[in-house]
Amino acid sequence: MATFERMLLARKHVIIAERYNVIRKIGGGSFGDIFLAININDGEEVAVKIESIKARHPQLLYESRVYKMLQGGVGIPHIRWYGFEKDHNILVMDLLGPSLEDLFNFCSRQFTIKTVLMLADQMLGRVEFIHCKCFIHRDIKPDNFLMGIGRHCNKLYMIDFGLAKKFRDLRSRAHISYREDKNLTGTARYASINAHLGIEQSRRDDMESLGYVLMYFNRGSLPWQGLKAITKKQKYERISEKKMSTPVEVLCKGFPAEFAMYLNYCRGLTFDESPDYMYLRQLFRILFRTMNYQYDYTFDWTILRQRKQHMEAGPAPADRRSPSVQRRAAQQPPQPPPNNE
Repeated sequence: MATFERMLLARKHVIIAERYNVIRKIGGGSFGDIFLAININDGEEVAVKIESIKARHPQLLYESRVYKMLQGGVGIPHIRWYGFEKDHNILVMDLLGPSLEDLFNFCSRQFTIKTVLMLADQMLGRVEFIHCKCFIHRDIKPDNFLMGIGRHCNKLYMIDFGLAKKFRDLRSRAHISYREDKNLTGTARYASINAHLGIEQSRRDDMESLGYVLMYFNRGSLPWQGLKAITKKQKYERISEKKMSTPVEVLCKGFPAEFAMYLNYCRGLTFDESPDYMYLRQLFRILFRTMNYQYDYTFDWTILRQRKQHMEAGPAPADRRSPSVQRRAAQQPPQPPPNNE
């Protein structure tokens, strides 16, 4: 158990950077834990990502540097503080809402085409932004996209840049070299075919992974999920084989042709080619308009939450007036609103 959790269980105050009071753990993963904290100066809630100095592969310092280079971008969390305290590397950042994986589960693992297309537009924007800053993410998956909170509840944020890599030198603008025999970086379910084949990742791989995320939302699952194997290496090989043997048209069957067009385009990109982000966004925007959807930010979870709130509120109170009084009231012309001037 982490030092922070032990101190919280002992009901001790854990203060970071002399202003963030750690409240409770809200998440965790292979690269550390995330805690909710409150700024004692203004009461604002923030997220605190911690990593032990004993971590086998420390990456929080690197991630903080990537975030610093991405600051100011739409849908990039604001970093409040980075430092070292209590034998931990600590990153303090914006508190965000649920991930797209959380929301997918909340919606019984079914998203409408409208929701998928509204998400696709924002996701493409986030990926294009980090690419224009010369970084590739290398772990595009639903867990790494979070909705905001409060007035930003309809804005999509991109997180977890611990595996991100610079694909271009900022000064010379030279692209990284093509290489092979690379280990798979990222999440096998959404990895590109070239990543499975051990080829150095570039912008095309982020784009292909995003296509698999969109089809995951459309279908509810991908054909290479749930494959069994004795070792992780064998499982990755089975996923790779299934991915390569599943034609794009089969993967996207029953859904608008634009999804297959997107994936075929991404798979056709060369190693150092710049994706045509606007073409891909327009592909989905035109489909959105063709299907007569309104870009009103009414996602599937928005409707579901409203329904649940309505059910929890219960039915309207019964009208206990006599039937004759109810009839007379219904026949009365509506009264004008009172003049409050």
